[in-house]
Amino acid sequence: MSETEDQTEARMRFIYTIRSRGVTDARVLSAMEKIDRKAFVTGIFADRAYEDMPLPIACGQTISQPSVVALMTEALQVGPRDKVLEIGTGSGYQAAILSQLARRVYTVERHRTLARDAQRLFDELGLTNITAMVTDGSHGLPDIAPFDRIIVTAAAEDPPGPLLAQLRVGGIMVVPVGQSDTVQQLIRVTRNEDGYEYEELRAVRFVPLVEGLGQ
Repeated sequence: MSETEDQTEARMRFIYTIRSRGVTDARVLSAMEKIDRKAFVTGIFADRAYEDMPLPIACGQTISQPSVVALMTEALQVGPRDKVLEIGTGSGYQAAILSQLARRVYTVERHRTLARDAQRLFDELGLTNITAMVTDGSHGLPDIAPFDRIIVTAAAEDPPGPLLAQLRVGGIMVVPVGQSDTVQQLIRVTRNEDGYEYEELRAVRFVPLVEGLGQ
């Protein structure tokens, strides 16, 4: 069996695993199929890119478990006209998935190295509707707000107020909430005319949302 066939089979198993975790949205599954996770995993972990597990990346961060990426994306209910804000670029994998579903994706990262590498990768892959920026994600991007969808890929003790304020009425935010050293809950927040509705989705574990810029 050639290497190409091996890789094709691995990617088929990858999508099957995501389906088996309960992801049913055809657009999300299609996006997961189009964006090759292997492009976002480098070094000694590259051969584990199609495993359903988080993996270390630079700056002490991780690339999230693919099934969690898919479940969070599905929970966000992204439409083709939506403007999306992602807090925590990391490897860029989640933003790349979102780029297949949304009109525009803004992704912010506190570590300059990660943001630079992710933007380079977006350019190489021709993902022209993503902009990566270096800033303190806990403040969001007030100059570009409001957003139709906001996704936070780091855990906050509470849904951050500045991010809630940047959500359009009718908009949705998905965010892990809880103490950094315990299992957190993935929360979906929907903004309506009267305030915010909160829905607990599942237990997760993410790195903490940290204020300020990294090295």
